[in-house]
Amino acid sequence: MSYTSSESLRISEIFYSLQGETSRVGLPTVFVRLTGCPLRCTYCDTAYAFTGGQTMTLQSIMDEVARYTPRYITVTGGEPLAQKNCLILLRALCETGYDVSLETGGALDVSGVDKRVMKVLDIKTPASGEVQKNLWSNLAHLNSHDEIKFVLCDEADYQWAKQLLQERELTQHCAVLFSPAQGQLAAKELAEWILRDRLPVRLQVQLHKLLWGNEAGH
Repeated sequence: MSYTSSESLRISEIFYSLQGETSRVGLPTVFVRLTGCPLRCTYCDTAYAFTGGQTMTLQSIMDEVARYTPRYITVTGGEPLAQKNCLILLRALCETGYDVSLETGGALDVSGVDKRVMKVLDIKTPASGEVQKNLWSNLAHLNSHDEIKFVLCDEADYQWAKQLLQERELTQHCAVLFSPAQGQLAAKELAEWILRDRLPVRLQVQLHKLLWGNEAGH
């Protein structure tokens, strides 16, 4: 598959590591991190991807990804969908035969994402500072292989997410992940709440931070 010179994206980094989140945790994965994000969540750990990076053609991105001979690819950010050519990149990665996932903040429309892509949709909580940006129409475009993620900062966030889980019947769409915001909520405490309330969610702890701390490129 070849691409035109006009089909390019601003890339923060492309790297090979273990997937630290979602149901694919622990799997060797190539990460394609796009530059830019319209959100400013209080707990963001990739603020370095808001600006900078380099412009790369789709062909050069595909060539760089292929160097690692991967099976799994994660397109992330920033907010990858803020760049319109992200949809072309996702389709190209699927056409090449990779198992592709997309990490998106939930504020931008996901309806155009290739159906083969596993969408990981982050629903913003009150403590994120961006709860008003949630695009609720995205829920209608989720498939059973997609996942919904909540990053929770405190018990108020947990109670808000618990109510939303029930009101919108989120587990009828796909798997739901509850993740503690690093340095704000202890994973053990969140685990106890989930067990106490018998919630049908998966506790998610960021494997990459357990292994490498906050190093960039992991």
